[in-house]
Amino acid sequence: MPMTTITELPPAEPGLPTGDLALAGMPGVIDQVALARLYGEPLFAMPQDLYIPPDALQVFLEAFEGPLDLLLYLIRKQNFNILDIPMAAVTRQYLVYVDEIRSTNLELAAEYLLMAAMLIEIKSRMLLPPKKVADGQEAEDPRAELVRRLLEYEQIKLAAHKLNEIPQYGRDFLRAQVYVEQALQPRFPDISVVDLQDAWRDIVKRARLVQHHVISREELSVREHMSIVLRKLQGQKFVEFEALFDPTRGMPVLVVTFIALLELSKEGLIDVTQAEAYAPIYVRLAYSPT
Repeated sequence: MPMTTITELPPAEPGLPTGDLALAGMPGVIDQVALARLYGEPLFAMPQDLYIPPDALQVFLEAFEGPLDLLLYLIRKQNFNILDIPMAAVTRQYLVYVDEIRSTNLELAAEYLLMAAMLIEIKSRMLLPPKKVADGQEAEDPRAELVRRLLEYEQIKLAAHKLNEIPQYGRDFLRAQVYVEQALQPRFPDISVVDLQDAWRDIVKRARLVQHHVISREELSVREHMSIVLRKLQGQKFVEFEALFDPTRGMPVLVVTFIALLELSKEGLIDVTQAEAYAPIYVRLAYSPT
């Protein structure tokens, strides 16, 4: 522990109270480290009037889960044969433990007192002559019922100990969860309606530059142009959106071709993709797994 220096206070001036020394500029303690703080005030010395409750320094070397647990502990600790328990020695040691806990916790000692009374009863029955049993059978050992209960308790206790040693989820380990996206079909970026409109406007603008003032009447079939588009996409991985239109054939053909593309996309026969915003738009046949 580090050494501390305590300096005595000089005598107070006449007429000046002791509590007003700090106001006079005279510190009470110099070069001393506070041990603790009590209600915000520094504590420079250990109080001499501390109250320590009797149970504060109580140490439990063994913790038992009940009377049978204590009795089994006494038997196994001294390597007694559980089938031939020396009742006098076990009862004596059992009562010593019961006297210890009865002085501190009477409610806890009640269950142990009941077992102690049972042990005393078994010992007294062993001192009496055995009762005669008909048909020449031997009288039952007074310890038989107690031995049966001890063996069953020991089996359950060992089983619980083995179960507790098994790694448990949340106590000994945690399950790792990793999400891995797996899909048979390749996913392409979705194309927005605005980009599709811009691409169509660009095609219409170029078509107007090369249009001819020819008045003619032509019946166009959307189904026919759907077949034309599918034939153009056959054997091709990707085809540019603009390559599917022929501006030299006039505006009606362009309109019908565009409607044919929309119908094919609606029916899931083609995919319209775009790598990123403002990138070229591509069309391909829809992927169909075999």
